[in-house]
Amino acid sequence: MPTQALYAPTRGAVRHRDEVRGLWLGVLGVAIFAITTPMTRLAVGDATAPQLTPLFVTAGRAALAGLLSAMWLWATRAPRPQRHQLRELAITASGVVIGFPLFLALALREVPAIHAAVVTGVLPLATAAVAALVLRQRPSRGFWACAVAGCALVLGYAALQGGGRLSAADGLLLIAVLSAAVGYVYGARLSSAMRPEQVICWVLLGALPITLPLTSWAAAGIDFGAVRSGAWLGFGYVALFSMWLGFFAWYRGLALGGTVRVSQVQLLQPFVSMLAAVPLLGERLDVPTVAFALGVIATVFIGKRMPVGAAGKEHSQ
Repeated sequence: MPTQALYAPTRGAVRHRDEVRGLWLGVLGVAIFAITTPMTRLAVGDATAPQLTPLFVTAGRAALAGLLSAMWLWATRAPRPQRHQLRELAITASGVVIGFPLFLALALREVPAIHAAVVTGVLPLATAAVAALVLRQRPSRGFWACAVAGCALVLGYAALQGGGRLSAADGLLLIAVLSAAVGYVYGARLSSAMRPEQVICWVLLGALPITLPLTSWAAAGIDFGAVRSGAWLGFGYVALFSMWLGFFAWYRGLALGGTVRVSQVQLLQPFVSMLAAVPLLGERLDVPTVAFALGVIATVFIGKRMPVGAAGKEHSQ
């Protein structure tokens, strides 16, 4: 046997190394994304003290990140996407560039960031469910039972906070969750064919003809002199980190470790979001909120341990 063969890593070892790298990159991406909720609340303000409008924050963060993406793509001489990838790029943009930021910002005008963190805590199950459908995987009945339980907990929490009924803001948060899940999955598919940082950059650049003029139009009705410095801090964060750099880590993590597996690190997101909302926004945690958050996270944890049938590059845990 050749000497090189004795030290050559096996295919299983390489796969395991990629999964570990993917998991840690996923943790980094989730840590960045977790602060998006309180920072968005900081940018848009609440109904009693509005700051930047949700439309301006949504379009503006994407436009700024799109300009940075254009410079990055030019500097790295990144190859252009192929024609058959344009559809997936458009779907990704509709989810992570427009859908999630807009619906989240609209909801955060009406509900605290801690409330939004609990409701959006079901995102990992939504991501895994969309991945199972799009990638034609075969989750077990146990997985779907956990998904239903997680949704029931989220709806129960929202109803409890709303005095026995759901609010329009809760509906907006659930639409934001679905939008993000779709964007994550299609972005991960693109990441298997091109470098992950190129994925988000091409997505943002492709959306620039829409987001740039929309930013200008949305800015016309804002009294910028009345906008607090904290709102600009929130806007800068969601533009640079949430909309751009976070995806560099997130999509690479999904591509290396597998969408269904790596998405489990989103278990950390509600806790980080809630903890960040305390010093950033002065919000207070209460026992029912923590209890429901733990319940949602428990269903996600159990659901992620349920078997998922393999399809393509994705595989069960």
